[in-house]
Amino acid sequence: MDIYAPCHFTYFCSMIPNDSIIALATPAGAGAIAIIRISGRKAIAMAAPFFNSIHGKKLVEQKSHSILLGHIVEGKHILDEVLVSIFKAPNSYTGENVVEISCHGSPYIQQQIIQLFLRNGCRMADAGEFTLRAFLNGKMDLSQAEAVADLIASENAAAHQIAIQQMRGGFSNEIKGLREELLNFASLIELELDFAEEDVEFADRGAFKALVDKIRLVLKRLIDSFAEGNVIKNGIPVAIVGEPNVGKSTLLNALLNEERALVSEIAGTTRDTIEDEISIGGIGFRFIDTAGIRETEDIVEGMGIQRTFEKIEKSQVTLYLFDAHEVMSPPLEGSTNFEQSSAGSMARFENLLLEIEKIQNKYPQKPMVIVANKTDRITPAKIKQIKTDLPQALFLSAKTGTGIVELQSQLLKFVNTGALHNNETIVTNTRHYNALLKALEEIDKVQLGIDEELPSDLMAIDVREALYHLGMITGQVSNDELLGNIFANFCIGK
Repeated sequence: MDIYAPCHFTYFCSMIPNDSIIALATPAGAGAIAIIRISGRKAIAMAAPFFNSIHGKKLVEQKSHSILLGHIVEGKHILDEVLVSIFKAPNSYTGENVVEISCHGSPYIQQQIIQLFLRNGCRMADAGEFTLRAFLNGKMDLSQAEAVADLIASENAAAHQIAIQQMRGGFSNEIKGLREELLNFASLIELELDFAEEDVEFADRGAFKALVDKIRLVLKRLIDSFAEGNVIKNGIPVAIVGEPNVGKSTLLNALLNEERALVSEIAGTTRDTIEDEISIGGIGFRFIDTAGIRETEDIVEGMGIQRTFEKIEKSQVTLYLFDAHEVMSPPLEGSTNFEQSSAGSMARFENLLLEIEKIQNKYPQKPMVIVANKTDRITPAKIKQIKTDLPQALFLSAKTGTGIVELQSQLLKFVNTGALHNNETIVTNTRHYNALLKALEEIDKVQLGIDEELPSDLMAIDVREALYHLGMITGQVSNDELLGNIFANFCIGK
């Protein structure tokens, strides 16, 4: 029994409802099939009167995990031919009796079946209520339940992998293991308080210090992983910036492999930001095509340029694109003033360097990838010349696709996927992150208490707080307001 959550079992037992809930478990709208889910102690008994098996089988007499073919009927009226799957408690997703009706995907049929059961004892499920019941019935802990929502929302391989790992209990087991070890020592410290007059010491201070050191290291590793986890879960925003007509929209289209942005030779075509997301190497990147940066008297274009700087501020990586052909353009054919033309080319290149330096100085902590575009229009000698002054530049042609793969590889270098590949626990949930920070703060106090040889009663307070915050992650310590906030973000039917 957890001495710091003595009412936990009783509290959650009082929360477990006795009614049956129903909801569409597949996306709303027309489709080949739809699945309607019913969960509750009486779910099978409630479904039985409205289901006629084509083989005459009784729904209530079937074993768990059986599938029957038949019809949903209301009196003599057949609503649809369906497959009915039954899962008996506790061997179901929710831990209750569950009936899943696979019907034809007509929205009319879906609503007719749902309305039938609403008229006969079911109620509509709230958002996330099936998963909430799974948690209340001990089928999963709170962090695993939250991973269900993350799994549904995952849009790339990395986010999917993290959600699967968390849903299978990787993160939970790590937290529960730490909490159990700390709880064992906490019990001994509490015992010392009962024998305070005898001045006995049940908790070995050396072993206790070693445990606290271990917990600190684990908590710090998990906290540090949040920065990476947040990036993987939400994607990396990348602002594509540069002067007008350098090929920003063409680059966005090349990266997305579709005509997402309007491309024109007219300067200032892009007057607002255009965003879209793709997966590169299993990591989500959200690319933002911005208005070209230049001096302009056009009010609307000026507003777009202002938004460009706002997007740079919010992005994690900046792609600065320039037209390699323009900055290194040769003298016009037939020109007799070679020196003047060369001087103009040099001036354009120097202005480019100044613009890059200005953005880097304004956002010193923000990584920048300098990209020379339109390399299909210049000679290898000119590329070599640019490399002399911009050795870090990448060279590509957004029009032909040359160099796009190299750019993608460079972007992946900004994401440390080592922990992901090693299947280490990565924190992606802000609530977990905040709880870990608070737990570490209390553990630091415990460590200070050990070092300064504080009395057991003072250390016991900090240990209780650390246990509380760790328990908040897995749901060993919780309340109805917290659960309401978490499950309200789920989709209905899950």
